[in-house]
Amino acid sequence: MMLTETRKIQAEADSDYDLKSEIKAFDDTKAGVQGLVNSGITKIPRFFIYQQLILEKKSVYINSQFSVPIIDLQGVKEDLTLRAKIIELVRNGSENWGFFQVFNHGIPISVLNEMIDGVRRFHEQDTEVKKEFYTRERSRKALFVSNFNLYKSQTATWRDTLACIIAPDPLDPEELPGVCRDIVMDYSKRVITLAFTLFEVLSEALGLNPSRLNDMDCAEGLILLGHYYPKCPEPELTMGTSCHTDTNFMTILLQDQIGGLQVLHENQWIDVPYSPGALIVNIGDLLQLISNGKFKSVNHRVLAKRAGPRISVASFFRIQAPDEGNATRLYGPIKELLSKENPPIYRETSMKDYLSHYRTQVIDQTSSLLHLKL
Repeated sequence: MMLTETRKIQAEADSDYDLKSEIKAFDDTKAGVQGLVNSGITKIPRFFIYQQLILEKKSVYINSQFSVPIIDLQGVKEDLTLRAKIIELVRNGSENWGFFQVFNHGIPISVLNEMIDGVRRFHEQDTEVKKEFYTRERSRKALFVSNFNLYKSQTATWRDTLACIIAPDPLDPEELPGVCRDIVMDYSKRVITLAFTLFEVLSEALGLNPSRLNDMDCAEGLILLGHYYPKCPEPELTMGTSCHTDTNFMTILLQDQIGGLQVLHENQWIDVPYSPGALIVNIGDLLQLISNGKFKSVNHRVLAKRAGPRISVASFFRIQAPDEGNATRLYGPIKELLSKENPPIYRETSMKDYLSHYRTQVIDQTSSLLHLKL
């Protein structure tokens, strides 16, 4: 508490402190948070420091009595009885949690481990090589960046990211970093196959035809995010990822053993522990929109830690740019889910308008759906 108070006062006291200049200087290094760690810092830069109240909630509202649902997908394609049970579990997880873990999902542990290692190889290679991918230009198919919203967010987070735009437009493998090219291509194909299966199950969990969500192009776009959270000298002052919901249809997350992911459930932060071979699935804002609020997109975050690095790979199912794919297609509550007793609670939007609106907003903890509420 004393450390938090001291650093907060320090951050506010210096009237000569130039926040914008410090942020730009950090960005201009093109070395990311890992560059700070490599330089031997013992105190984090001020623009990484979060408000005291947010940080206190790290320890105050954590509850270990709850646990995110774990679902065995074995037999989901072959056994109708097992499939019915899986659909019910997915329905419960999507309605009550917005998160669930899956295993026996069809992607071998060896592939999962190699995907984690591939992200590690990229972020731990020579900085001069890594810098070639550092950009805030969204037209690049593979880019390295620290804090996508560095210049818009109130506070930076302790994380670097390799982003790969896999779909909808065909990706030339040569555009990917050589140190992880093969595994990114292999893992992407496998995770897309899994996504189609999960969207089938989610469709049935809504009482719809199995192909309904896939027919709506929910799996059309894929952004693969290889996150790298270096060890932090002052983890009590910052966040690995701030509290947010995902602006997509669905995320499939692979995480390593370091931990730190938390989900907000019944106003309490619940740890999502590492489970070997498991993948974490969470509902995005767009699936909450088209399910008319039946499936929940919930707040989650990642804590900064002294141990590290933490590595995760988020498969983000949504097109990246307003001019990609079928960006003018309208998305709103699915008609079959609506009735006199269950009227629409959101208005329709195109992916183009949705993304354009999202990118004009100051990044905070509010849902990207608020402006679409009826």
